Amino acid sequence: MAEAFSVESVILDTGIIYALADRKDKWHVPSVDFVKRFNGRLIVPSTVIPEGCYLLNTYLGQFAEGALVHALVKREFVIEFVTHDDLARCLEILSDYADANIGLVDASVVAVAERLKITRILTTDRRHFSIIKPKHCPAFELLP
Repeated sequence: MAEAFSVESVILDTGIIYALADRKDKWHVPSVDFVKRFNGRLIVPSTVIPEGCYLLNTYLGQFAEGALVHALVKREFVIEFVTHDDLARCLEILSDYADANIGLVDASVVAVAERLKITRILTTDRRHFSIIKPKHCPAFELLP
C-alpha cells in the first residue's frame, strides 16, 4: 500500500500543463502564479505526459513540447507512473462516470491521487473533477 507524501503535493492534469505554456490561455496567469508560489511537489501522472505533448505540439509547436520534456528531465515536476492497480481503478471510474465521458487520462489522475492520498488537483477541468467522488476524501480541492 502506498504511503501519502509527507511534503505538500498536488496532482497536475493536462489542462494545466497546456495552460502553463500558452500565454493566451485564460488559465495561464493563475496557473503560473500558483506554480511560482507553491513549494511542494508538482506531480504529473505518466498518462498526462503524452496527452500534454500532443496538445503542446499541435497547438503551440515543437518548442512547447520540448519545453515540457525539458522541465520533466530537470525534475521540475515529479512523474508518477500509473500502476496496474491504478488502471483497474480507472476502469471503475470510466464505468461509474460513463455518462460524463471522463476518459482514461482524467481517471488516472484520480486513481493516482487516491493511491497517494492527495486531495488537491491543479486543473482547468472543473466539469469532470468536481463530479468524481474520490475514495480517500469527500471531494477534491480544485486549484488554482
